[in-house]
Amino acid sequence: MEKTTNQKIQLGLFVIVGLALFITAIYFIGNKQSMFGKTTQINAVFNNVNGLQIGNNVRYSGINAGTVREIQMINDTMIRVTMVIEDKIVSHIKKNAIATITSDGLVGNMIINIIPGKEEALPVQFNDEISTYSRIRTDDILETLNVTNENAALLTADLLKITKEITQGKGTVGLLINDTVMGNELRQTMHYLKITTKGTSESVKNLNKMIVSLDDRNNVIGVLKDTAVAGNIKRIVHRLDQSGQEMEKVITNLNSTITNLKEGKGAINYLSNDPKLVQQIDSTMTNLNKASIKLNEDLEALKHNFLLRGYFKKLEKEKEKAKKK
Repeated sequence: MEKTTNQKIQLGLFVIVGLALFITAIYFIGNKQSMFGKTTQINAVFNNVNGLQIGNNVRYSGINAGTVREIQMINDTMIRVTMVIEDKIVSHIKKNAIATITSDGLVGNMIINIIPGKEEALPVQFNDEISTYSRIRTDDILETLNVTNENAALLTADLLKITKEITQGKGTVGLLINDTVMGNELRQTMHYLKITTKGTSESVKNLNKMIVSLDDRNNVIGVLKDTAVAGNIKRIVHRLDQSGQEMEKVITNLNSTITNLKEGKGAINYLSNDPKLVQQIDSTMTNLNKASIKLNEDLEALKHNFLLRGYFKKLEKEKEKAKKK
């Protein structure tokens, strides 16, 4: 059965539309996977990719920048992820950028989000490796919450036990709560403690006043702070020290003299112990007094002598002039 012309046209149109849709789909898929544009390959090493798959998006500061090309297991704790980034965006990514694995929304696919570094750095080059930051996984959060719940249950049980013992009057706290006599005594103790604290505060205040008054120059200690007074006191002490040294010398000499007297040495001991010498000294003094009396009588006689009378008058006149002056 031969096909009509309309059927042939319809078949041709179907093939053309199907081919156009196929080419369009290939283009969009390739564009999404950055297969047709110019790209640069960079790497990041994680300890857990959290379900990341090849073909997932890579974003830089929230903007789609490329896709995940390869996920390679290095060892049990290191996984290398290779990313292809469009050249128009890779020039903005610096070597100090940080890559993290996050979810695209609450229940979306896992993506890699690249965060800019805080300091200035050079742009990344082909096959460079940037730093990574692993966020806390949901399993880790649930595990931590599980441990927290177990600890909370233990604390609750202990707290119930403690409160039960308190209500039963066991322990110090229970005794204080249930014993009214001890409560009154404790209240009186606190009252006396307040009174003591008040008295202590007043004593400290008075002590502070006394300490402040020490700086007053009208007080003894305040006067001693004066540099002039301090200098005078130093000089007085120095002079007292010198006087003490001189007194020690006098006492030493006096002790030596007394020792000589006791031992019979020196003129004083000789005079006090020799009666004959004393009598001779007394007679000598008596003769001197008699000679001086006779000498005065002779001088008085000479004054009345006519030969020396003028001389003595002249001396008296000079004495009177001297007195007047």
